[in-house]
Amino acid sequence: MKIYNIKRTQYLPIKLSEAWEFFSTPANLNKITPEHMGFEIRYASGGKKMYPGQLICYKVNILPGVPVDWVTEITHVQEPHYFVDEQRFGPYALWHHQHHFREVKDGVEMVDEVNYAIPYGIIGRMANRIFVGKEVKTIFDHRYKVLQDYFQNRIIKA
Repeated sequence: MKIYNIKRTQYLPIKLSEAWEFFSTPANLNKITPEHMGFEIRYASGGKKMYPGQLICYKVNILPGVPVDWVTEITHVQEPHYFVDEQRFGPYALWHHQHHFREVKDGVEMVDEVNYAIPYGIIGRMANRIFVGKEVKTIFDHRYKVLQDYFQNRIIKA
């Protein structure tokens, strides 16, 4: 199985506590996911506050008009520094997404790192080369822009 990796670093002009509050709230995923994906949270166990073991169930279009169910589990949480979500059921053979937050001068450094694999052997590798890898990159390009726009006018208050 071939494992692919995408890593993005972004600086946001906000406090660490504000970054944590935003990113650890599953409902905010809809704000940063491209609209064409038809992303919809169907269920989140245990309420709104993220915790290790929390399950989040989504409906998402992997191709236009092709919705699939996707279930992720929050496997690790160290507030306010990082959390990890992993796919339990869904379109990938593997999905391991790390979210890291670090206070820096004038804001927060946020690092997203995803390791993923596509099922179906050589067919999955071809699919990644033709469109899946591009789509994953497009998702994180979109997130970057949306987050930049959303947080750009924030003023860090002591």
